[in-house]
Parts: sequence; structure tokens; C-alpha cells
Amino acid sequence: MRKNSIKNTRINGEVLKELSNIIRNDIKDPRIHPMTTVMQVSVAPDLKTCKAYISVLGNEEEKSATIEGLKNAEGYIRRQLAQNLNLRNTPEIRFLLDSSIEYGVNMSRMIDDVTRHDREAGSDSMTEMEEMNE
Repeated sequence: MRKNSIKNTRINGEVLKELSNIIRNDIKDPRIHPMTTVMQVSVAPDLKTCKAYISVLGNEEEKSATIEGLKNAEGYIRRQLAQNLNLRNTPEIRFLLDSSIEYGVNMSRMIDDVTRHDREAGSDSMTEMEEMNE
């Protein structure tokens, strides 16, 4: 099976959906932050390994605690995936922290700051020009 085949894409989507449900509903570990999202799942074509990109809305301590809690619960999560999905092999899951949402929010904030600064600078120069014309 090729990496970008339709079958692999469909398996990635199913694993993503089931993994999200398991993390949200089944895991009771207090280390796992309530605002945890599975952003993307990449299952290897041989179904042996899986990379799960996790996003956590919180500070660095909460993020590291959430990843540690998920790593400790990997056996339980794999067992639940095996029960819920009919796959030849249940992949070994590696949880990776995804900071793309945080990066996007920071970039958006910086763009807003620049546009606000430009608007303020533009209004100041307009006021000066009006005073000179009078």
C-alpha cells in the first residue's frame, strides 16, 4: 500500500476519529489536559506504526504532562483501537506535540499589531497634513 493511497488516507481518518473519541471519553488520567486535540494521524503503509500529532491549549507544563500521560496510556489506547477498528495490525502510536495552532495564533497577533501600528501612524500623518493645509 502506498503512503498516499486512498486506503491509507481512509485508515488515517478512521484512526484519527477513534483516537479523538478515546482521548476525550475513555481516558481518565488527570495529567491529560481537557483541551487536547488530535490534529493529524499518519499511519505507516504497513500498519505497524502511527504518528499522532497532538495539540494542547495550555502552558508548557500542561503540554508536557499531557504528552507524558498519553505515552503512559498507549497500551490502553491501542487495545481500544483494536476493539473499535477492524485492522490487520493495530499500529504502535507515537504521540508528538503539534504547535501549529499556537504558531498561527502568534502570527495572527503579530500581523494585527503591525496593521494597528500602521493605522495609528497613518492617522498621525494625516492629522499633520491637515494642520499644514490650514
